[in-house]
Amino acid sequence: MRVPVVNSDSRAFTEFYERARDDCLRAVLASVGDRQMAEDLIAEAFARAWDRWRTVSKHPEPRAWVIRTALNTRVSWWRQRRREVSLPEPPNEAAVGGGPDMPVDRAVMDVLRSLPVRQRQVVALRLFLDFDVVRTAETLSIAPGTVTAHLSRAIATLRKEITPILHEETLR
Repeated sequence: MRVPVVNSDSRAFTEFYERARDDCLRAVLASVGDRQMAEDLIAEAFARAWDRWRTVSKHPEPRAWVIRTALNTRVSWWRQRRREVSLPEPPNEAAVGGGPDMPVDRAVMDVLRSLPVRQRQVVALRLFLDFDVVRTAETLSIAPGTVTAHLSRAIATLRKEITPILHEETLR
């Protein structure tokens, strides 16, 4: 029987994974709006991070690297499948968030899903992961002013859409 050798790289990656997985999953989930897709993307991104751990561990923000990789993977998957025609499935409760393992309200996820993709990405990085404007811009390969504009529009939409929902809930 062979005993696996645990070196400092694998220990460091394991600690990073345990610390960053949920945050990265929430950010990607907010961006793509589909829990199963987000989990697949994050799994792929972390697998790639493990494969390149010596480089990724030196990145100024490894979580941003994982999220960017997950979002790039989504684009690659989309390009491969864009000619396929499929009928959308209605979201189920587990796919949209909520529950003890994903503390994002269903109504919030519905409104987030209605935002344009870039706005969802900015919201996920700025609000869920608390990235600053510069780090968000670098992660998404856009200008800092574009981050600010997308965040402003997204917050205005969220405020407009969520306020009536919250008002209804308080009346119940």
